[in-house]
Amino acid sequence: MADPSSYRPKPGQIPDSPGVYKFRDEHRRVIYVGKAKSLRQRLANYFQPLASLHPRTATMVTTAASVEWTVVSTEVEALQLEYSWIKEFDPRFNVKYRDDKSYPYLAVTMNEEFPRVQVMRGHKKKGVRYFGPYAHAWAIRETVDLMLRVFPVRTCSAGVFRNAASAGRPCLLGYIGKCSAPCVARVTPEEHRELADDFCDFMAGRTGTYIRRLEKQMMIAAEDMEYEKAARLRDDIEALRRAMEKNAVVLADATDADLIALAEDELEAAVQIFHVRGGRVRGQRGWVTDKVEAVDTAGLVEHALQQLYGEERGDAVPKEVLVPALPEDAESVSAWLSGRRGSLVSLRVPQRGDKKDLMETVARNAQQALVLHKTKRASDLTTRSRALEEIAEALDLDSAPLRIECFDISHLQGEDVVASMVVFEDGLPRKSEYRRFQIKGFEGQDDVRSMHEVISRRFRRYLAEKDRTGEWGALAEGEAPPGAEGPAGRDVPAGGEVPAEDAQDDGRPRRFAYPPQLVVVDGGQPQVAAARRALDELGIDDVAVCGLAKRLEEVWLPGDDDPVVLPRSSEGLYLLQRVRDTAHDFAIRYQRSKRTKRLRTSPLDAVPGLGESRKQALIKHFGSVKRLKQATIEQICEVPGFGRKTAEAVAVALARAAPAAPAVNTATGEIMEDDGGTTA
Repeated sequence: MADPSSYRPKPGQIPDSPGVYKFRDEHRRVIYVGKAKSLRQRLANYFQPLASLHPRTATMVTTAASVEWTVVSTEVEALQLEYSWIKEFDPRFNVKYRDDKSYPYLAVTMNEEFPRVQVMRGHKKKGVRYFGPYAHAWAIRETVDLMLRVFPVRTCSAGVFRNAASAGRPCLLGYIGKCSAPCVARVTPEEHRELADDFCDFMAGRTGTYIRRLEKQMMIAAEDMEYEKAARLRDDIEALRRAMEKNAVVLADATDADLIALAEDELEAAVQIFHVRGGRVRGQRGWVTDKVEAVDTAGLVEHALQQLYGEERGDAVPKEVLVPALPEDAESVSAWLSGRRGSLVSLRVPQRGDKKDLMETVARNAQQALVLHKTKRASDLTTRSRALEEIAEALDLDSAPLRIECFDISHLQGEDVVASMVVFEDGLPRKSEYRRFQIKGFEGQDDVRSMHEVISRRFRRYLAEKDRTGEWGALAEGEAPPGAEGPAGRDVPAGGEVPAEDAQDDGRPRRFAYPPQLVVVDGGQPQVAAARRALDELGIDDVAVCGLAKRLEEVWLPGDDDPVVLPRSSEGLYLLQRVRDTAHDFAIRYQRSKRTKRLRTSPLDAVPGLGESRKQALIKHFGSVKRLKQATIEQICEVPGFGRKTAEAVAVALARAAPAAPAVNTATGEIMEDDGGTTA
């Protein structure tokens, strides 16, 4: 625990101007980012007596070891820089709203020649128009199914589209009138794009004008006694009205607004957003966050606005944003939102009327989400805490292992030997810190040697991080840490210099920087002994090791002749099994991907300058690699684009290649001849 007075800036050093500041811990990791109108006044608040600080603020300043700041010209610039740094450094003491799921959007790919309507999740792509988010994907599909009658836009994938175009026949939707079939040129690209534009206009809320236009066309068709056309238009109007009914009218037709409401207690906060477009609720989403910093409702609103609109541009930012409380500097936030939209954005608290009534509905949803989250989390926290306590008691640890790392080795008959490392923190997987290893120290199958190599490599990197951050300061100058292989505690390239990417101090979370309290290996006594030996060789004695054997689910400890047997109903055993199984699955996926990549290689890969196009030309000309091997240099020269020199290189590469094992039909045992489709 650091004393804040040890890194407090001297009086007069801090400028009295707008800016953004960062607190860093002893490892130079950024742990908190904030902004201020006056850096001098704001930072002075952090260096008061600890007793007068909020408990969360006191925890942050005692965890920190330094503070630094950047001066900006305006408060809007400070807001932008704060958002960028929070996204870049992921500070542990900043409030971060995280979606509890990936919300689906209705997307129209206007960046393609023939735009496609589809369900999309994840990051937004340039040139694609999005509508939503929706709570469920089936809600999007129901809406699209009604809309395709009026706007028969393409919905098929690129593969289906190409197959239909080559066959000259549209898919089923083309036959039943729910696709204009651009794949077989029933409409031109311009006509299909016009349909997509009309679809987007309707989804954007411009519904009344379009329906009135259809009604007028229906009346004209009826007067001209074109009754079939009139009936079709009538059905189109009914389909559009049914689609509109799925989104209740809540505000005036021209209203485009996002309503944000919060529900909070001392520890957590839930936020709910209703997206209103054209007076109708077009989407809803919600987040829950831990209040890791001392922040009031206005501060939570500001964080929500930053994370909601930080990546958005144009119409994705609405004309109006309604909130329960205005941020501390509402004018700067409003200016920032206006800059992202490209036109004025109104940020305000609704006081009366329909908007205030709808805000109350959003607030009720936020309160319900917080209650539901607490109900679920209470059970989860209790179970995870009990599991960690049982593991600590069974393994005789000083405290509960809040960070557990598990290692597993995977191979197929000694080939493509790989290893995995998975990380669990507080009993939950931390997927961003999973790592994969290729075994490099030897050839063949030896799980014990592989485990020793992987553990050694992982903890050498940890020692390198400690050395880089100065934690080995007590060592004599030039002396390496225990077990390290070079001045940085790792294999150092020729010249004795550490690569630049490992030497920079940028504050981002770094790989292998955090030590676990417990290392779990998939295996029994030999694997556990190898892991313990690797740690001992590196001089690491504060990390516990155990192994979980699959046969009887026994827990093995280093040096013990008998395993620790946890009850089958034990939450601790269940957590260890989950950690072990996760590492096993992660290793198998990596091993399979390497094997697949190896099996896809071809003797032609050894020919310098031979690209994919010319490889495919060879296979297409001769039919298979087997027939290509039998071809003469003159026959290879007959392939367009191949001169004698290249043909000779191909012949040499094929002659040097070892004969491939014959393919076997696993169902019949029949050896299959390679005359058909062996690809390059």
